[in-house]
Amino acid sequence: MMGYKGNIGFVIFFWALVVAVVATAIEHRPNERTKGINGLDKIIIRDRRNRSAEVYLYGGQVSSWKNEKGEELLVMSSKAIFQPPTPIRGGIPVLFPQYSNTGPLPSHGFVRQRFWEVEAKPPPLPSISSAHVDLILRSSNDDLKIWPHKFEYRLRVALGHDGDLTLTSRVKNSDTKPFNFTFALHPYFAVSNISEIHVEGLHNLDYLDQQKNRTRFTDHEKVITFNAQLDRLYLSTPNKIRIVDHKKKKTIVVHKEGQVDAVVWNPWDKKVSDLGVEDYKRFVTVESAAVEKPITVNPGKEWKGILQVSVVPSNWKA
Repeated sequence: MMGYKGNIGFVIFFWALVVAVVATAIEHRPNERTKGINGLDKIIIRDRRNRSAEVYLYGGQVSSWKNEKGEELLVMSSKAIFQPPTPIRGGIPVLFPQYSNTGPLPSHGFVRQRFWEVEAKPPPLPSISSAHVDLILRSSNDDLKIWPHKFEYRLRVALGHDGDLTLTSRVKNSDTKPFNFTFALHPYFAVSNISEIHVEGLHNLDYLDQQKNRTRFTDHEKVITFNAQLDRLYLSTPNKIRIVDHKKKKTIVVHKEGQVDAVVWNPWDKKVSDLGVEDYKRFVTVESAAVEKPITVNPGKEWKGILQVSVVPSNWKA
């Protein structure tokens, strides 16, 4: 009898062990490297609840972020050009080492037009994620000709346990002299309709109107609504900004660290060559940025910036 009970106990223990191993394997399923549009390499990360993100190695650019229902939370332009050296329109472009036309480099810098690599063993980065991928871009000889500063840009794209998406940027100065840069992450957030949303968290802040040669104004409205083209660089912003979608009854929470500015943009019906005529209705961009005061990195040192985005019910306070 004792032997029988012992066998039953062993069987229960064995199956519990199998279940635990399978659950761990599912939760930490390997990333998938596959071919995207025009044969460009991309990485797909998934968690155990089937939430996912896709990242193109060209540009180190997130092109998709889906929840457990398979709902796409980012927008790609219907006319996006997946043909280097053209930047890809949509998703989350990385703008480095120059935001827009604020300096002598091509607009928005050059890293969104470079091929990044997967970094198998990056330097330690404490994070809580259910799935992630680490990318790296090192300055090339061609880069040094237009921006004479050696750097390593590490980017971790991670899915959190609550379905959030986090992009952690680490820029290391591998040169012998300090350098400065401006920067932004430019997410195209999916919305029901641009006319049905508002952005909150920027009340009474100064902004530079990028449609008026960056003339400085103060925003006295409680929320930002959209009925025409809008392109503003908000200064010294809080770490948290919300995009409230009235039709979906959902709120996109944008949390940022290490980037004090924020850009709010929608082109409305202004013609953009690689943007579909109706695409503007489907997205809004709220960017984490560091523009007014460029970031300085000393030799051998590293700067870190975080963008974390999540979607919650509109009656829930994040």
